[in-house]
Formats: sequence, C-alpha cells, structure tokens
Amino acid sequence: FSKDLMKKYNIPTAKYEVFTNSEDAIKYVKEQNTYPAVIKADGLALGKGVILAENEKEAVEAIHSMIDDKQFGESSSTIVVEEYLTGPEVSVLSFTDGKTVVPMISSMDHKRALDGDKGLNTGGMGTVAPNPYYTEDIAKECMEKIFLPTINAMNAEGRTFEGCLYFGLMLTPNGPKVIEYNCRFGDPETQVVLPMLEGDLCEIFEAIYEHRLADVKIGWKSGYCTCVVMASGGYPVKYKKGIEMFGMDDKGQVDGAFIYHAGTKYEDGKFYTNGGRVLGVTCNAYTLQGALDKSYEAVSKIKFEGEHFRKDIGQKALKALPKDSLDLEYKQDMEDYIEENGVYLRQ
Repeated sequence: FSKDLMKKYNIPTAKYEVFTNSEDAIKYVKEQNTYPAVIKADGLALGKGVILAENEKEAVEAIHSMIDDKQFGESSSTIVVEEYLTGPEVSVLSFTDGKTVVPMISSMDHKRALDGDKGLNTGGMGTVAPNPYYTEDIAKECMEKIFLPTINAMNAEGRTFEGCLYFGLMLTPNGPKVIEYNCRFGDPETQVVLPMLEGDLCEIFEAIYEHRLADVKIGWKSGYCTCVVMASGGYPVKYKKGIEMFGMDDKGQVDGAFIYHAGTKYEDGKFYTNGGRVLGVTCNAYTLQGALDKSYEAVSKIKFEGEHFRKDIGQKALKALPKDSLDLEYKQDMEDYIEENGVYLRQ
C-alpha cells in the first residue's frame, strides 16, 4: 500500500516490485542482477522481515523461505523486492492531525545485531537523537517533498491520517527517500525522542484529536539522548527466557539512567528476561559522547547470563559532528560540574 501510494503521488522512494509467486520474484531479481537486493515481507514480522541479499543465491533463498516456506507466516505470502539505497538512515517521527504535521526531533537507529553494522537485522539495537546527518536544509526538503505530500496523499485517498506517523528515511546521493512508514511511535527511536520533548504530551494528543495541532507550541531540549539495547544472547534468532537479572533497583532502574523494560518480567521481587530485546538503557547529556558514556556506564551495572549489546552505538553519529574535541570536552566538563554542584554557570 505504502509503495503504491508513493508511486502515485511522486513521493521519493526506492524502485520496487511486488510478488506473491516465488518464480516471478526470482525471475525479476535475476533480470535486475543488482546487489545487494532488498527483499521484504509485506506483513508484520517483528522488525525482522527484511533480508539484504548480497548475491543471486541469497536472493533466491530469501524468496523461497518467505513465499514458499512461510518464514513469517502469512506476513510473507506477499513480498516486496526493492532497490538497495545507500546513505545515512534517519528516523523522523511526527505528530499530525491530518492538516498540520509537526516533525519530532530526528534520530538514528542501529538495526544490525552486531558491531560494525554486521549480522542480522533486528528491531533495533540502539538509538541516538538528534541525528547529526539530518541538517536544517534536509529537514526543509523532507517537509516539502515527503512529509506534507504524504499527509496530502492520504487526504486525497479519503484516508486522513491522525496521530503519530513515523518516517524511515535514507539520505541518498539523489536526495532523501522513504524506506518505510510506521503508523505509530517507533521502537527504539521513541526512547530517545520523547525525553527531549518540552511540552505536555497529553496536550498534544488532545490537540490532534480536536484538530488544532497548529495551536500547540512544541519544543525540544538541547543536547543529546542515547539508548543502548541489552538483548538476550542469540537474538534475533533463538534465545532463552527466564534468566535472572542483576544490578537494577527494586523499580528496575539504575541511578543516572532511565531503563525502558522491553522484554522483562517481575516475580517475587526479582527481574527476569522475557524476550529478545530486554532493556533500553537511556541517558541524555549536553554532548553526544557524554550521553553515550552515561548509557554504557549504566549498561555495565546490569548483568544477566548471555547479555548481548552493541558496543558501537552512536559512533557513526559522532563522525558527523564537528571535530572540535577541545570544545566538546569543555562542554562535557561544564555539564559534569553543573550536575555535581547543582549550580548554573554563565558563559
């Protein structure tokens, strides 16, 4: 539906075709002979329904496993074979009442399971906000070519969308293009976006419901927010549940961080793992490095058998920032001083 909508209303996205028959899909990828090829299950697949095939053999196997072997059940009875795009990825969640669209602060997800963007795709191993690749100029282009056209397209189709619309974007050499939409807050992007919100979230929801979003002032805090996901060993394939967790207080938190419980259970005063992605360890600070240091310090306090997390969250984002390290170190020292002494300094 999304791809067809974008094609109809000239919203920039990757070239694609849709298939329900494996023979036709295989014929298409062989004709295209362009790799990597992106092969997607059309339905819900817990964030794991995308395979990046590096060659023909992998593409054929992916198509057979999705359509013929029902790897994701009925979710993969229809697949999308898509052009592979290159460039930094950006997630932009937005509030909309069907008339006004207000983008939230941008973020960067880390989809692959292993350091260096290797391993299988997951539902997300960590996030940082804002995304330094998403400049003011790019934001204006996205509003003009993607955000407003999407809202207008849905209105034109008689399907007015109200609520939270998530734009998954790729900043390609040919401009920003849409990878995906989600009709909800994105996980784990929301973990770093909402802590940066200045304003009353309930007031925003009410304004959307009453179609007066344009009247609400929505602001964002300065600085950065980072989330490191702690997952079960073996995720996103097979993993154990029911493993006892240590290092958190009786409310499941760690001093200096906010812990989102994604896959846990609480029994008899103890926390146990109960899913693939277990925790989202989240911190904010004046600098990106400061926020990352805090998140990883909190991660180091939490222990459970088989724990798995990426150690390079935010490294690509750091490379996109100005290289004035002395200035960054000074700002971090100043922030630490303020936190420790409870005072404000004049510039």
